[in-house]
Amino acid sequence: METDFDLVVIGAGSGGVAASRRAAAHGARVAIVEGRRVGGTCVLRGCVPKKLLMYAAEFGEAFATARGYGWAMEPPHFEMPHWAAAKAAETSRLEGIYRRLLEGSGVALFEGHARLNGPGRVVVATAGGDLPLSARHVLLAAGSSPSRDAIPGLDSCATSDDLLDLRELPPSAAIIGAGFIAVEFASMLARLGVKVSIYLRGRLPLRGFDEMLRTAAMAELQAAGVEVHAEQVPTRVQAVSGGRLLLFGDERMREFPWVLNATGRRPNSAGLGLETVGIVPAATGAVPVDAALQTTAAGVYAIGDLTDRINLTPVAIAEGRALADTLFGGRPRTVDLSRVPTAVFMLPPMASCGPTEAERVAAGLPTQVFETEFRPMKTAFTGGAARTRMKLLVDAASQRVEAVHMVGPDAPEIVQSLAVALTAGATKAHFDQTIAMHPTAAEEFVLMREPARVV
Repeated sequence: METDFDLVVIGAGSGGVAASRRAAAHGARVAIVEGRRVGGTCVLRGCVPKKLLMYAAEFGEAFATARGYGWAMEPPHFEMPHWAAAKAAETSRLEGIYRRLLEGSGVALFEGHARLNGPGRVVVATAGGDLPLSARHVLLAAGSSPSRDAIPGLDSCATSDDLLDLRELPPSAAIIGAGFIAVEFASMLARLGVKVSIYLRGRLPLRGFDEMLRTAAMAELQAAGVEVHAEQVPTRVQAVSGGRLLLFGDERMREFPWVLNATGRRPNSAGLGLETVGIVPAATGAVPVDAALQTTAAGVYAIGDLTDRINLTPVAIAEGRALADTLFGGRPRTVDLSRVPTAVFMLPPMASCGPTEAERVAAGLPTQVFETEFRPMKTAFTGGAARTRMKLLVDAASQRVEAVHMVGPDAPEIVQSLAVALTAGATKAHFDQTIAMHPTAAEEFVLMREPARVV
């Protein structure tokens, strides 16, 4: 068995797999080590199964809308065991694909927990004992895991990993958190028949997003029947026979049969042997890197959630491929993280690319703000009250479109396409000169003529 490699990758998630395959394509001898299932959080415990649950949650409203279009049907109901079995089969299929991709690329897969053991050395703890590997370069791509210590007792609560493995839904649930995971699952569970209460530390969910999107998220959660408790989080969680008891500082308490800990994620840097090469992680556990993804240790690099910069799967993939091209492809390059599109897969979904209005104002950059709001044709026809909201931020001096923000059906698909225009440096004039495709929601992005305000 070969144990000497040009590159050893620790972590077979999306970023690690992308880096190892690209490096192997450049002719490098590559090994990848994984202590859990191949595919990582996104494929097995995050993005993919979460999106599948979102699709399931969408059908309830779709059935109701269909009646308005003349379809007659029996009252539908959701069966979680059926979804859970189908999800398990799909993630297993995807894991098999990842394994075949690695094998077909000539990447050696070692299954076990890996740790650094000094410069150029990695030890893999396998069922048969420790296996030493040597490498010219080591890439840390170990990802992140749910945080469990933000509140005393929180470690006894379910995480998103547990939620996506449920075979039965609870009648009611509390969600503690205000980020992607909290908002998305509150929205989905409410539409699948769970009575949801969400507890936020701030006045609005989704800190870091544009105020328009945050306000819309709050309104949409409430419209879905979610009980939103802004600026209220429990001071302690206690396990009881009926589930979990949330205790508040003013002696209030509330019991739920099931509680989701959605307070964030933490880099998986513990146990990687960072101290053996002199890497000191941040207080959050993040591994610091420079623009070239180099850590403070020569020959050791890190990507993805482990660096706690922009924790999105496509970013980890882009970083992994850029590093492989730099090290083995004779094409040194870095990844531009200044304009990364992102989506929140709640119902309705929202998406964003570029800075928020508040960030532009804080930076002292004069900005024209274009906004529109309307009822989507599909739901307006049946008397629905849902609204789509859009915003363009245009640099007042250069007229370059700096950001797009949207909430409404197909927002992620629309914003992903517009991200190409923003990356290419499109101006407002380019948007204005583009002929609209009618009738679509996306056409509104090229029909906004007068700014709502200049900030």
